[in-house]
Amino acid sequence: MAFREFDTAQISRRNILRAGAWLGAGAAMGGVPLGRIALAADTGTVWANVAKLQSDYVASRKVANMVAALGFGQKAPEFLSQGTLAIGQTAPAGPDSLYRIYSMTKPVTGMAVMQLIEAGKLGLDQPLYEILPAFKDMKVQKTYDGSITDVEPAKQAITIRHLLTHTAGFGYAIMQKGPIRQAYIDAGLAAGQVSKLPIPGLDGGTQAPSLKAFADRLATLPLVLQPGTKWSYSVAIDLLGRVIEVASGQPFDQYLQQHIFDPCGMTSTFFRVPAKDVPRLTTNYFVVNGTPLPADPGRQSIFAEAPPFPMGGSGLVSSARDYDRFLRMLLGYGLIDGKRVMSEPAVRLGASNLLPEGIVTKGTFVDGAGFGAAGRVGLGARAGTYGWGGAAGTIAFVDFAHNLRATMMTQYMPSEVYPIHSAFPAAVAKDLAAMAAR
Repeated sequence: MAFREFDTAQISRRNILRAGAWLGAGAAMGGVPLGRIALAADTGTVWANVAKLQSDYVASRKVANMVAALGFGQKAPEFLSQGTLAIGQTAPAGPDSLYRIYSMTKPVTGMAVMQLIEAGKLGLDQPLYEILPAFKDMKVQKTYDGSITDVEPAKQAITIRHLLTHTAGFGYAIMQKGPIRQAYIDAGLAAGQVSKLPIPGLDGGTQAPSLKAFADRLATLPLVLQPGTKWSYSVAIDLLGRVIEVASGQPFDQYLQQHIFDPCGMTSTFFRVPAKDVPRLTTNYFVVNGTPLPADPGRQSIFAEAPPFPMGGSGLVSSARDYDRFLRMLLGYGLIDGKRVMSEPAVRLGASNLLPEGIVTKGTFVDGAGFGAAGRVGLGARAGTYGWGGAAGTIAFVDFAHNLRATMMTQYMPSEVYPIHSAFPAAVAKDLAAMAAR
């Protein structure tokens, strides 16, 4: 997504949506004995530290609500819910309340790509131009965030791997500065939406009217980095929506519905919230000087209207129950309720470190992590984890090593105002350690 800067120092364009960065979850899980966790799961669990985290935030009115879904293996999740759909309302939030999950959309898109690789319709190291010819002869800024006319040819072709791992060299208006950022906005490449309200600083311009138009316009702009040289958060996952359309022969949103949502039993995940489901939609807040202010009220939400195009990087609304089903499918290595959604090799590959050789994340906001199919992958002591967070405070991950899945839903922006992206995994880890001790 791309937005002009806020006047308040607390809300910057760089942190408003980049915080899909799920910070520290893998590290928090390290060292907990798997066998003893499984035994604890069999004898019942109490997620006391997660509940305390929720109560601390909700009671102090930092957020309107927090809903967590936690489960082991293929067992039914335990839901922990606190708060109401909006501050001052009485309707309680719960497992079926709807949340703008923003960048938690990315792993869904990433795993859809893995399905198509599995089906032989895409190749992990296939050049992008074989799918979208307009990307064959890309130009690259000679100076990062510098002139958009002082450019040089790309030294290698963009591949599907590059797109999945944010190493294709594309920019993001929430990350870039200078003329390239404005060029993205002017071309309708904001790739996100927040509110219908006239909030200063949130005008991302008129967005491209379709995924095809989005892709065609993106191909005309220079890359900010040479492909395959550096991890840099970007619009690449939104572009993958168009790749999926061309490779599958289906509109992107229809592909997700038929190949992920329906077989996973996800009945509450939408690019546009149907009118009958709008009463379940929570309110999203901007936190300004410590005060949460309504930015996108549930019943007047921009997500109740059709988006310009289905945004594979930030566009989904979902519930704790629904996203847990996506995680259940991943933790089942593609299998859920007896239905095969993906092959086991496809899940294992997508949840592994797919970064091109020689690329590390040191110095980025995913410092020390690997990257798989549009999600962060734990390395070393963090091995076995895959997940991502969203701009409005949501976070979800699977921990294959400990047979665990965990989701936390809430709604506030920017997500960096509160440390929930790191505090939730830390609370989960404390509860797991307590289970192991018992």
